Amino acid sequence: MKRSIKKAVLAYSGGLDTSVILKWLQDEYGCEVVTFTADLGQGEEVEPARVKALSLGIKSENIFIDDLREEFVRDFVFPMFRANAIYEGEYLLGTSIARPLIAKRQVEIAHLTGADAVSHGATGKGNDQVRFELGYLAQDSSLAVIAPWREWDLNSREKLLAYASEHGIQIDMSGKKSPYSMDANLLHISYEGGILEDPSAEPEESMWKWTVSPQSAPDVATYIDIEYKNGDPVALDGKHLSPATMLEKLNDIGGANGIGRSDIVENRFVGMKSRGCYETPGGTIMLKAHRAIESLTLDREASHLKDELMPRYAKLIYNGFWFSPEREMLQAAIDHTQKSVEGSVKLKLYKGNVMVVGRSSSKSLFNPEYSTFEEDAVYDQSDAEGFIRLNALRFIIAGKADKRGSK
Repeated sequence: MKRSIKKAVLAYSGGLDTSVILKWLQDEYGCEVVTFTADLGQGEEVEPARVKALSLGIKSENIFIDDLREEFVRDFVFPMFRANAIYEGEYLLGTSIARPLIAKRQVEIAHLTGADAVSHGATGKGNDQVRFELGYLAQDSSLAVIAPWREWDLNSREKLLAYASEHGIQIDMSGKKSPYSMDANLLHISYEGGILEDPSAEPEESMWKWTVSPQSAPDVATYIDIEYKNGDPVALDGKHLSPATMLEKLNDIGGANGIGRSDIVENRFVGMKSRGCYETPGGTIMLKAHRAIESLTLDREASHLKDELMPRYAKLIYNGFWFSPEREMLQAAIDHTQKSVEGSVKLKLYKGNVMVVGRSSSKSLFNPEYSTFEEDAVYDQSDAEGFIRLNALRFIIAGKADKRGSK
């Protein structure tokens, strides 16, 4: 039996799926609908969503279009990159990290408007349904959650188009429909479906939107310098930039140099394997640069422990547990290590490659007096013999025991 709903906040793009969901909520639940469209730097105009919502009978005061680009990068992307987070060795978590912010803002809008439900357009097969709903429940478990794809039988594009036609929902059919399911924000753009459902099929070059092919990238390398403070990039080539502007600039530079393409078969949280292609030019550059400045400023054991914790941290984000106490605990530990992570990293970008060619910091732990291969006055090389024998002591004892046992 369906719960009686008075007002629902819908994560709304203005596209086919969410426009159908909007009408379906009105008809199926008889409820008032509030639309929320997030500008996360996806590269598309968001104001058309307002026009579409108005045409579907939504009151102007119930239409929310929020520019969340700075909050997205500052409070979600940058903290994640302090951890050097990568899921299953390759995925930079571009979609995963956007969902908790959307969920957070939906709940805030529900409180502002007196809504008693939230709704999303994620399917029952993917990870996003989990990410959205864990986000909702972590902040306000009293709100009802409506996931139309788990309730209706409109399980194909053809059925959605038929529903839209039957209910007078105008769908722009002027442009060529992409064969891929795509999601974009300032961190990345993803592609799924179409020929990508065959893991052996190479994607067409025309699929990629943000990056030139490495073969077509400039024949001359591009050099950039990124300055870090407390583990976050704060300046590019000497110019201080806001978080969102920093990522936007790095996307432009990386894309022009063919950087950031990946083709992955990943393990979804719901249990199946999924093939996806991603473009993350700015993120790929940031990851390389961040690890470079950490190599200079982080203590060895702190650095190694961070690397051990990273897969767990990345898995938490991928699976939708951004608001969990364990993610917050890990974040506190990671952020503590970043107090000394500051300085500059010089990078060479060339035909899809990101190469570190220099790094410097006032908090550097690199001491040339100890590290030099030339003569020094601070390190007694004979000390290494005792160090080695103490570390080998258990091997020595075990070897003697083996000899006694073999007699």
